[in-house]
Amino acid sequence: MAASKLHLVQLTGPEGRRVAVVEEANLVLLDSLRSVLEIAEHALKESVSVSAVIKQNLSDQRLAYDAVYNGDSAWRLLPPIDVPEHPERVLVSGTGLTHYGSARDRQNMHLNTATPEQEAGMTDSMRMFEWGRREGRPVQGEIGIAPEWFFKGSGTVLRAHNEPLEIPGYAEDGGEEAEIAAIYVIASDGTPFRLGMCNANEFSDHLFERRNYLNLAGSKLRSCSIGPELVVDADFDDISGSVRIIRDGKVLWQKKICTGETNMCHSLANLEHHHFKFEGNRYPGQIHVHFMGADTLSFGEQIRLQPGDITEVEFEGFGRALRNSISAQPPLKTPVQIKTLH
Repeated sequence: MAASKLHLVQLTGPEGRRVAVVEEANLVLLDSLRSVLEIAEHALKESVSVSAVIKQNLSDQRLAYDAVYNGDSAWRLLPPIDVPEHPERVLVSGTGLTHYGSARDRQNMHLNTATPEQEAGMTDSMRMFEWGRREGRPVQGEIGIAPEWFFKGSGTVLRAHNEPLEIPGYAEDGGEEAEIAAIYVIASDGTPFRLGMCNANEFSDHLFERRNYLNLAGSKLRSCSIGPELVVDADFDDISGSVRIIRDGKVLWQKKICTGETNMCHSLANLEHHHFKFEGNRYPGQIHVHFMGADTLSFGEQIRLQPGDITEVEFEGFGRALRNSISAQPPLKTPVQIKTLH
């Protein structure tokens, strides 16, 4: 195996669930361990590295990556972390206003509904970004200012490469947010371990949020996608990437994007502290998927996604692009019915 970073994928097919190591242009399947979570749990139990566990379990079985990636195989890619039998063990969350681009887009979004007093100065979004810029990168051993934080749902909201991102019937819109997501597992003693990072699309309802900043929490309760590859022990310094929207087979919009600590107002250590300082986020056996914030989004340039559109998110060093179609549920026209338990 090469000395470069380990790239893992989860997939399902004729032999059930499997984990594979990416060795372009092949996927090398593991023998006995059938999920990334099993690998992490084995590494924690035996106090060994993930790479050591992988080396002990590599098989000689290979799959052509192109066919799997393009959906032309009996094998299908899964999110690179999940707990199918217990999706409630997965907490999906994120941090906003970590990049100047997202703060700029949010500032412009909220100025549409700002009061005259807000228009004369900064919106709450830009004010929070400035706090992060001044106090989000503390020296080692000290605690910086808390970032914006939001909850997206349990593991049921995670979508894989090639799976659709749904605009719910109650939503006003659905828009991409190209990001890096970090994956964590909580050990039996409550210690968080960062397993790796991956391409991610933190899908949300920007039109609903634009009506009022207090709608942010509800706008985030949507499906989202990660993968296809989990990069074990990924570098998170200065990362370049791109995001594209394809409509009717043609590129409708694309943008170069940057992320990583160099391009953010908060350090990774500060973001992680403020996520895991909460005792409820350190419950043994939990898995966390945490989005690290976006540099730009098409909604900020008046793009509205439509059913059938394709989003692509790709960051250098994080493997192949994450591709998802957009679908829409029928509009919700009647209230959810609640029954009384007698």
